[in-house]
Amino acid sequence: MKKTAVLLIQLGTPDSPKTSDVRRYLSEFLNDPRVIDLPWLGRKLLVNGIIVPFRAPKSAKIYKDLWEFGNGVSPLITHTENVQRKLEKRFEGANVDIYMAMRYQNPSMYDVMEKMRRKTYEHVIVLPLFPQYASASSGSAIALAMQLMSKWWATPQISIVNQFWDNEGYIDSIVERSKEFDLKEYDHILFSYHGLPQRHVDKIYDGEDKCSDSPCETEITEDNSLCYKATSYATTRLIAAKLGLKEEDYTVCFQSRLDKNWLTPFSDKIVAEQGKNGAKKILAFSPAFVADCLETVIEIGDEYQEIFEANGGEKIQLVPSSNDHDRFVDGLEELIRERL
Repeated sequence: MKKTAVLLIQLGTPDSPKTSDVRRYLSEFLNDPRVIDLPWLGRKLLVNGIIVPFRAPKSAKIYKDLWEFGNGVSPLITHTENVQRKLEKRFEGANVDIYMAMRYQNPSMYDVMEKMRRKTYEHVIVLPLFPQYASASSGSAIALAMQLMSKWWATPQISIVNQFWDNEGYIDSIVERSKEFDLKEYDHILFSYHGLPQRHVDKIYDGEDKCSDSPCETEITEDNSLCYKATSYATTRLIAAKLGLKEEDYTVCFQSRLDKNWLTPFSDKIVAEQGKNGAKKILAFSPAFVADCLETVIEIGDEYQEIFEANGGEKIQLVPSSNDHDRFVDGLEELIRERL
């Protein structure tokens, strides 16, 4: 077997909940042209002049709550490190090394991939931990990995996992997590995915075609197989089938929006509507996140709970992410072995 490096890539997290660290993280993240796809000058003015200065102090307070939840560290780091260690055990003696890096901040892809370069691997497997492809997540991580490897004098064989929404281990890990709860106790179920600007998914299609011209809510086709909206709905159908859910039992929605031109329906609006319509208990899945983070623990667990209560609801229960569940690790192992 070729000497192989596997690079697991997560989105990133501030080094600490201090405002200065949060500001540094947000600046790197939001200045990525695949995240905010505006012309260079417009992006710089928007991010550095408006978003980061105003958002960093507020976000720092939220990250402080997340650090408390994670016992003094970002849970994203903890869970990803646990997955790395479990995979290392799965590949003991196989001439395969497992690395972990963050697209933004630390451990940085620049530092981790420099360590990889020095070991002269024959084969590198790039595995961003984003189940559904999006240019702002998977695409950005892959692009940077390719950029860095293009500077290596000895270019290895390169394999890329650009998405794994239909991987059975990943799906099973979510189903297993849900078994901690009695689904019959809940009035409605949400499958809440991270939002994207509508134009991001429209760019997947050729010519004048757009996401709205494709059956993204009902099936995967040759045209929409890399459309984030289509794979989000497809992920939901796989989970719902294993849980025996009917279409009327759940809603697919999108959270963390910045403006009205993002993917709909909006998760917070659905939460409010459910409360107004008499729902008292909601169970919320967030399958786009394989590790619990700000968007799951705080946004859904805390902020949506407040919205739900304000509209007559009682409890919105978050189903934990895959985190380091053994079935999730099984799925990642399968993805790696397929490429060995």
